Amino acid sequence: MDIIQSVLNGDKRSIAKLITLVEEKSDDATKILKTIYKYTGRARTIGITGAPGSGKSSLVNKLTHILREKNKKVGIIAVDPTSPFTGGAILGDRIRMQDLTLDEGVFIRSMGTRGALGGLSRACYDAVKVLDASGMDYIIIETVGVGQSEIDIVKLADIVLLVMVPGMGDDVQAIKAGIMEIGDIFVVNKSDKDGADRLVTEIEMTLDLSPHKNSWKPPVIKTIATETYGIVELSENIEKVWNHMTQGDYLKIKRKNRIRQEIIDLLTETLIKKMMSRYSEKIDALVEKVLERQIDPYSAMEIIISDAK
Repeated sequence: MDIIQSVLNGDKRSIAKLITLVEEKSDDATKILKTIYKYTGRARTIGITGAPGSGKSSLVNKLTHILREKNKKVGIIAVDPTSPFTGGAILGDRIRMQDLTLDEGVFIRSMGTRGALGGLSRACYDAVKVLDASGMDYIIIETVGVGQSEIDIVKLADIVLLVMVPGMGDDVQAIKAGIMEIGDIFVVNKSDKDGADRLVTEIEMTLDLSPHKNSWKPPVIKTIATETYGIVELSENIEKVWNHMTQGDYLKIKRKNRIRQEIIDLLTETLIKKMMSRYSEKIDALVEKVLERQIDPYSAMEIIISDAK
């Protein structure tokens, strides 16, 4: 049986092999992705982002258990060079992590950001397609947690969970960083800490100021992931948000914008590579001229573009 059919059948080893080919930017991977693309679009993708130490990994762990109780297949992409799922200490309990690893209905993959400023590598986008085609009901992407640059997750996930915790200095730092707009659900984790209620109030007040408040107000959920507190409520709200998105055109518009952006990104990446390869010597010569102030960078760019026509 070839790798394509094995992936479509949900074979874990084949899924892992294909994602590895994707990370290696193999030509074979691109050919396979073209073939399996028609089988994508069925999974619900959930992005979980927030500052380091907010308990994202524990939330992923507990939420996955809830979804498995509903007999849903779950693919997890932990975007972090030192993923907790490889046995790190962030989950705090190797046995719980091992339970997920041994579950036939769960596939876990750690992926690095590979220098992507938005927190997500090109390979991450393609890995989601692989998991989608393999029959996963839910795909959870846990981002590396680097603050404002996490906004790329909105390009990949259907539903974005923004995780915040009380007592981390300035409670509204995320609000100031301008990432409040990306959250479809706000999770105040470690809500047994002092200041949790105040943080919930601040988030809700900020959401009330949103120009979209009349159409939909994202829910704010208090959780203590390590104790499974609030996780059932969180899963129920994910379902509510999904229903809201699918009742109108919101999900379709979101996915359409995502596809548009992906095509633009692929075009940009490919054209730049071609330009760099074709005009490498000319660029080097122009660099010297710019360095000597004989011309400016803008004129150098115009010369290259003119030659490319």
